[in-house]
Amino acid sequence: MFAGPFRIACHAAFALALLVPPAASAAPRTRKPAARIADAPPPVPPMMPRSEAASRMIAWIAAAQDNAGLPYAVVDKQAATLFLFDATGALRGEVPILLGVGVGDDSSPGVGAKDLSEIGPAERTTPAGRFVAKFGRAFGRQRVLWVDYANSVALHAVITTHPKERRVARLLSPSPDDNRITFGCINVATRFYAGTLSPLFRRKGGIVYVLPDTRPLDDVFPRVRLLPYLAAASG
Repeated sequence: MFAGPFRIACHAAFALALLVPPAASAAPRTRKPAARIADAPPPVPPMMPRSEAASRMIAWIAAAQDNAGLPYAVVDKQAATLFLFDATGALRGEVPILLGVGVGDDSSPGVGAKDLSEIGPAERTTPAGRFVAKFGRAFGRQRVLWVDYANSVALHAVITTHPKERRVARLLSPSPDDNRITFGCINVATRFYAGTLSPLFRRKGGIVYVLPDTRPLDDVFPRVRLLPYLAAASG
C-alpha cells in the first residue's frame, strides 16, 4: 500500500540517520573566531508514509488539544510509522516501527499474565486506543515506556537478541508488510528512542494514540467525528 520510490527514499534517509554515528565535536580553537554567520535552517526530514486515518487523527489532536499539555505519539499501524510530537504539538520525528505479528485491535483477555511462550501468534496484537504512557521497569529491570501495562504492551528500542528475526532489517525495509514481528510491543530505532523519544516522555510521560488495523477509526476514537466542527470554529 505504501511501497514505492517515495517510501524507499524515506527509508534510505532513515537508514543513514540510524547507522551513521554523530560526528565528534571539534577541539576548541585557540585563535579568535571569525564573525558569526547566521546558522542555516536545519534540513527538513523526509516525510514518512501516512495513512488517511493518521492525517485525520493528527489534525484532531491538535484541534481538540486532546494531549492535555503532554508530549504524544501517533502510531499508524497501517503504515508501520510513528509520529512524535512535543507538548506544544510540534512534530519532533517520524520513524518506521515494528508491531505485533497479529492483525487486530484488541488484546486477548489475560494475555498480560501469560509467559511469552504461551502467547499464540493471533494473540500477539498491538491494541488500538488512547493510552497514558509512562516509564517503568520491565522484565530484567529494563526501563521501557509502558503503553498498556495490564496487557504488557510497551514502546521500546528495537530488540536484537534474536538475529533470525532481522528486526533492524525490517525497520529499514521499504515496505510495511514485514514490520510485524513482536509480541505486541512497539519497537523503534535505538538512536531515536534514546535521543528523541525518551527525553520528551521521561519527566511526566505522555499520550500514545494507537490507530486501528481493522476497525473504523471513528469506532475507536469517536470524537474524531467532531474534527470538521473544530476546524470551522478555529477558522
